[in-house]
Amino acid sequence: MKKLQTYPSPLMSILPIVLLVVLLFFTIKSFGSDALSGASQVCLLITTAVCSAIGMLGYGIKWKDIEHAIVNNIAGVSSAIIILLIIGALSAVWMLSGVVPTLIYYGVQLIHPNLFLVSCCVICAIVSVMTGSSWTTIATIGIALMGIGKAQGFEEGWIAGAIISGAYFGDKVSPLSDTTILASSVTDTPLFTHIRYLMITTVPSIVIALIIFLIAGLNHAAGDTAEMAEFANGLTDRFNISVWLLIVPVVTGILIAKKVPSIITLFISTAMAVIFMIIFQMENIVELAGGNNDGQSIFRTVLQTLFTSSNLQAGNSQLTELISTRGMGGMMNTIWLIICAMCLGGAMTACGMLASITGVFVKFTRKLTGMVASTVGSGIFLNLATADQYISIILVGNMFRDIYKDNGYESRLLSRTTEDAVTVTSVLVPWNTCGMTQATILGVPTLVYLPYAFFNYISPIMSILVAALGYKIVRVKKD
Repeated sequence: MKKLQTYPSPLMSILPIVLLVVLLFFTIKSFGSDALSGASQVCLLITTAVCSAIGMLGYGIKWKDIEHAIVNNIAGVSSAIIILLIIGALSAVWMLSGVVPTLIYYGVQLIHPNLFLVSCCVICAIVSVMTGSSWTTIATIGIALMGIGKAQGFEEGWIAGAIISGAYFGDKVSPLSDTTILASSVTDTPLFTHIRYLMITTVPSIVIALIIFLIAGLNHAAGDTAEMAEFANGLTDRFNISVWLLIVPVVTGILIAKKVPSIITLFISTAMAVIFMIIFQMENIVELAGGNNDGQSIFRTVLQTLFTSSNLQAGNSQLTELISTRGMGGMMNTIWLIICAMCLGGAMTACGMLASITGVFVKFTRKLTGMVASTVGSGIFLNLATADQYISIILVGNMFRDIYKDNGYESRLLSRTTEDAVTVTSVLVPWNTCGMTQATILGVPTLVYLPYAFFNYISPIMSILVAALGYKIVRVKKD
């Protein structure tokens, strides 16, 4: 009897990915924007089943090994799922409490339209450095900036691109960032050594992005002043705008500065916003309660704002759409998709398909530029295949660590390239956890903001370019 092959070939390993791409193509063509409501999840599960069948029937992989890998994958994103649920509640209550409307109201008046995109990118970068989380930044100040940008007449793709570029720059260089810590730890690189070395590729990338945003802003025809005034008046008519509401984001910033864990910070911020909603926006709560102002109705309505959709009518359709919320329930499709994506990633890992495919890139690591380009290519591919940046960082770091060491290069080169390839490109993949999350939070499809997220696709190109120039890249003498 012929002995079964241990792992599938690269050609066989790519079949599930090809199947997934084909299924998603017809799914999006058939369902359009509703593809994430269940059809895409089914496509991921079908692909997982096919992948498992190939591994079990063709290569003798045991089901318990596949199941174990799937369980580990899902366990690895459990904290991200909790954060998503809290962000869903936080986004809703920040809007209904008047926090986001207050930020939008003052922002419309303070930020000049011609400098909006640059200001948007810089603000998100600063907040993301402070939070160490692009997700938290986008879920809070990002939503407010989306409202300001729309009021000033910018297309949603440009606004989301500026927000994401700034947020992921800050996330990438922040010592509080989990992906930054993960990339440095997986490659055995001291954290601040990793961050300093990141600046060589990251700073030029964000500078180029800012220049593009500046040129686009200067060529933007400023929104009609009367229209902006009408938008601001619509907010004051619908909400009680007050500087006291800014206490919520200020306290949130203080908690971040104190390095309080993200889940605790988001929970406290949500609880504070609920209290401020009751104090400042009681009329809106009564309206959502159907005109009932008794204690039970108020209690019921406040809880509903956290977990389900809420719709308040405003002066115009754009403002009505802006202030509508979805709560925790609005995150369920994203969470469902993440779990299904983790199933596929686990099955491909257990069946050896990821190792087989990425092994192809290893053949091009003899020269510096080829080695860095192979790392970048592997990182982007793993973002596509595993749909999760954390798994991709771990796999890239482990796969290339010995290769960089054997070729005599410092570990900081691998840690930097891993971040350039994985962290910033994850948000550009529609079915990746980051792409799904940010598209859900901002209400902008991934493929709509992708062309404008300049920093995110300039970074991996810059990583290869710096390697080709050999700038600040040294070889370590072998013992």
